[in-house]
Amino acid sequence: MKKILYLLIFIIIPVFAYEVYTPDSYSYDKSGDKLLFVIDYSNSMGEYLEHKTKANQVRDMMNRILPEISSDTRVGMRVYGHTCSLLAYNACRSSELIVPLGFANAGSIMSGMSKLRPRGMTPITYSLKQAVKNDFEGLEGEKHIILLTDGGENCDESPCDYSIELVKTRKDIKIDVIAFNVQNSDDLAQLQCTADVTGGRFVKANTNAELFYSMENMVLPHKNVEATIYTGE
Repeated sequence: MKKILYLLIFIIIPVFAYEVYTPDSYSYDKSGDKLLFVIDYSNSMGEYLEHKTKANQVRDMMNRILPEISSDTRVGMRVYGHTCSLLAYNACRSSELIVPLGFANAGSIMSGMSKLRPRGMTPITYSLKQAVKNDFEGLEGEKHIILLTDGGENCDESPCDYSIELVKTRKDIKIDVIAFNVQNSDDLAQLQCTADVTGGRFVKANTNAELFYSMENMVLPHKNVEATIYTGE
């Protein structure tokens, strides 16, 4: 039933027009870019994959990726699911900007990640709301979010629905999504919708090598870029 609902969303909403970006038409302002990583630290990120926890794989990947990012790019990191609570209300608000957007932030990001442990829920939508509302405050121009998650929303919200509402009033935010070892088809549909609607890219990564390759292509957008976007008429 959920799959049918997601399909209907893309069929019946008339306010969106379909457009495809190719490598020739894709625009990337290397200077002054604003890049926010939104990283999953929910309990499932503590599971082992290829003899290492998924959280540790992400940290190792970030240690390799961060030096590749242009020094002219403001970079920050928000994490979610890194705290746990018996109260669902609190667990679904476990989201924190651990490193505000700024220049030369690689050391701060790696230091912050080293202190985190996977613990809680997966409040994706709440985290995206906080990022859009607070983390880019005072910054003009295009903003870029890279969401990395190993599961779908489990806090009774929909990142797809939120993204559809977001693009009605905001044209300056793009959300790329990496689904890391996500198998549930409904979760994948929600995550792909989140990327597609905002003009971002959606990638499934099931191995450590695929994770690195996917993130590398997102922080260096001139490589193999192809994205689907939906813009208001």
